[in-house]
Amino acid sequence: MRGPCGRGRRRGARLALALACLIALTAPAGAAIGGEARVSIDVKEADVVDVIRLLAELGGFQVVIHPGVSCRLTLSLREVAWPSILDLAVKSCGLGKDEEAGVVRVAKLAQLTEEAAGRRRFEEARQRSAPRQVAYQRLSYARAQELAPIVKRFLSPGSEVVYDTRTNTLIIID
Repeated sequence: MRGPCGRGRRRGARLALALACLIALTAPAGAAIGGEARVSIDVKEADVVDVIRLLAELGGFQVVIHPGVSCRLTLSLREVAWPSILDLAVKSCGLGKDEEAGVVRVAKLAQLTEEAAGRRRFEEARQRSAPRQVAYQRLSYARAQELAPIVKRFLSPGSEVVYDTRTNTLIIID
């Protein structure tokens, strides 16, 4: 499909993005509130990757975009903080972002959710395989049998509380 000047559609999107960049960079000097630049952006059918890269330039952060990310955006925003624009662009395309050590990574939301679940499972498995510690607590003014369920609530999952009624002792395995 050809644009109004006889150029391809992709070239028109890049031109619109370049104009948006020019608008953003020529924002008034007093447009920064709380250290976040207020940006005006007006693009039609722009690639989300290009929009995110523009916002990375404006925000001074580094960005890594997953290869499977593709979406076309139409944005018409005036004097909005760039982090808000980034959040809107990412959410509008069904994407998610993850920040680590000052680098923002953008990927499909399902992929980020799957990775987070994998990290959580790994951490739980690591905790379960760690050597267990045993503590003995002899009680004087309470019954171990009655106190065991209460103590159990405060321990991590997989921990055990056993009691010895003969010596009135709690055996805590964590």
